[in-house]
Amino acid sequence: MPIYEPGLKEIMERNRHYGRIEFTTNVKYAIKKSKVIFITVGTPEKDNGDADLKYVYEVAKDIAYHMNDYKVVVDKFTVPIGAGKKVKEIIQNILKNRKLNYEFDIVSNQEFLREGKALYDFMHPDRIVMGSESKKAIEIMKEVYRVLKLNDIPFMITNIETVEMIKYASNAFLTMKIAM
Repeated sequence: MPIYEPGLKEIMERNRHYGRIEFTTNVKYAIKKSKVIFITVGTPEKDNGDADLKYVYEVAKDIAYHMNDYKVVVDKFTVPIGAGKKVKEIIQNILKNRKLNYEFDIVSNQEFLREGKALYDFMHPDRIVMGSESKKAIEIMKEVYRVLKLNDIPFMITNIETVEMIKYASNAFLTMKIAM
């Protein structure tokens, strides 16, 4: 494993053995083969303190250029309110320019993970927070998180902007609390 996270190597090996996870550097292959695509790139801070979303938007473009059928595109990063709407707009515009009309849905699925404890935090969340305008996309995401649902982890479902606000506000609160 290129990163250290307690227990991650064993989980990855087990899931590769059972064919539940696959790795590739071929973006086109990954997008065409996937039904759910998580955007998990970094959003470094600009000089003015705003999140730099250029990597997010580049992934949205890649998705649109290689999309071949219905996809659920999941924003899994801390973003300002409205970023999900912008991702949707980028994909729609590129599909329109390609003269294609593939359906897709955007889901904002914020994470609350700590470095060095991300695996534990992911496997033992106090809640799953997601937002979408699509019931179909939410049902697909519930299937993605089926094991957590079976373990009685509550799901908090709302719209995209509310989820973006929840995560952005919680990060601002943590930053303010640390600074105090």
